[in-house]
Order: sequence, then C-alpha cells, then structure tokens
Amino acid sequence: MHLQIKVVINKTAKYAIKESGDSAEVVERPKGGITALIADGQGTGQAAKMISNLVVSKASALITDGARDGAVARAAHDFLFAQRGGKVSATLTMVSADLVSNTLVISRNSNCPVLLRRQGRIEVLSDTVQPIGFHHYMKPIIYEHPLEAGMLLVAFTDGIYHAGRKYGRKFELDDLKAKMLQADTDKIKPLADEILAEAMALDENRPADDMTLLILSVGEGENDKIRRLQLTYPI
Repeated sequence: MHLQIKVVINKTAKYAIKESGDSAEVVERPKGGITALIADGQGTGQAAKMISNLVVSKASALITDGARDGAVARAAHDFLFAQRGGKVSATLTMVSADLVSNTLVISRNSNCPVLLRRQGRIEVLSDTVQPIGFHHYMKPIIYEHPLEAGMLLVAFTDGIYHAGRKYGRKFELDDLKAKMLQADTDKIKPLADEILAEAMALDENRPADDMTLLILSVGEGENDKIRRLQLTYPI
C-alpha cells in the first residue's frame, strides 16, 4: 500500500484589512516528506504580517537545511526574540510528514488546539504552551505518531478558534470533530472550504481577526511518483 499526503491551507484577512497578519507555507523536507507551517503575528495588518512572515521564513529555511522540528521552533523563537527584543510574539504550528522517521510530527506554540483523527478517534491536542518571541526561554510541545492511512489533521489560528465571540457565538469543536470523523482523506478541500465558511459566518462574514486553516490528510494513493501543488490567490 502506498500512502499519499494531502495539504490544504485556506486563509483570509480581518474584515476591512487588506493584508492578513497570518503567514503559511509548505516546505519539502530534504530527506523526504513535507512540513506545513502556519504562524499568527501579534496584532493585525502589515505589522503583524511582517512578524509572522519573519517567523515562517526563518522556520522554512531551517527545515530545508535539515533541522529537526523542535530545533526549528526554538531557533525561530530565538530569532524573533533577538530581532524584536522580546516585545512582540507570534504563534507557530508546524506539521510534518517525515519520511525518515515515517511519522507525523506536530509542533505547537499556539493557544489554538490541533485536532487529529487517527485509528477512528479524534484527539484534541491542547496542552498549554507559550507563543514564540516573548520569553527568553521557550520550548514547543511536540506530538509524534506513525504515519498511517486514515489520518486527518486540522489546525487553525485564533481568528477561527474565536470566531463568533463578538456576537456571543462559539466555534464548536464538537461539530468539527463530527465533520472530521466523516471526512474522506482524499477530499479535504471541500472540508477546508466548509470549515472556513462556517467560521466566517459566525462573524457575519466580516472576520474579527485573520483566519488561517490547515488540513493535512494521509490516505492511500497511486504509486505514480507525481507531486502536485495547487494554489488560488485572489487579487
């Protein structure tokens, strides 16, 4: 059986703000596999974008150099702390399908949980952890599981997690769990579109904060050796 990794990232900016303060990237690992990253810079707009882009750029470069995920998160923190003197923060979530260890590695420095479906169950990864950039000492929380067909991971920034708060509504994790249990690992784009649309609807389609959603799945695939990347970028 051949496994196939799929990644979808959907993002939108805060209402009436042209530039999203979130950044996202997908990077090939030098010894096989991929890493997807999402970062949320402190604040909104261009200033926040500069922070999150700084973090994602540094982390991506380290990954392509062969650094391990835990070391990447620490180095990204040290870089931001040194550049901004501990006065700004960012959240960072990295998800790696590592073909050296044949594992799914999740690195969190975020107040938002990561939801993982494996072996027919949903795990909510929500241990308390510090963001990067503020404190002199920081370490990520790392989760690692063997890669297997049927895995489905959903991660997001707090624009989604806190969607609806302004209107007395709540982004329901139980509803998301139900969707994940029914989802097809081969068709994650419709799932991503549905989750983002529902989060935006909680904010009356005027997002109160930048929203970024990452979905990664592990399914069975053909051994055709072709890697594909699709991107839609409205202007």
